[in-house]
Amino acid sequence: MLKTQKVYVIHEFNAPVAKVFSTLSEHENLSKIFAPAKVTRLNDGKDARNGVGSARKLSIPLTPSFVETNLVYRENELIEYAITSGIAPIKEHRGVMKFIDLDGKRTRLEYTITFKGRVPFIGPIIKAALQDGVARGLKKLRF
Repeated sequence: MLKTQKVYVIHEFNAPVAKVFSTLSEHENLSKIFAPAKVTRLNDGKDARNGVGSARKLSIPLTPSFVETNLVYRENELIEYAITSGIAPIKEHRGVMKFIDLDGKRTRLEYTITFKGRVPFIGPIIKAALQDGVARGLKKLRF
């Protein structure tokens, strides 16, 4: 049985929640976090550009691309997404970004990604790469 993997990253930004949310909700900006992956917008959401139903394609060198779709979107609070198509080395994927206003000037992001590997041993490898990569990518963001 394949174990559920969990990536959990907390990062605080010296920027208001509206600024952090607007940056991280734009699909194209996620390339900065998930480098070397290229993120391409496929379509806008139903009620907001990056809202529920908006989708992006992630292309990682030497691997097939896959699509992530926003499932929950609460402006300046929460984004939840999942892999919805394509060939990915993981399954049962869910990403959750919680945005917390600390004092009107700073924001805490609590970012959780859960998934299972499709084959034994791949899950822990992807978890380690994501944990490190997301943490490093978030540190590179400037507002």
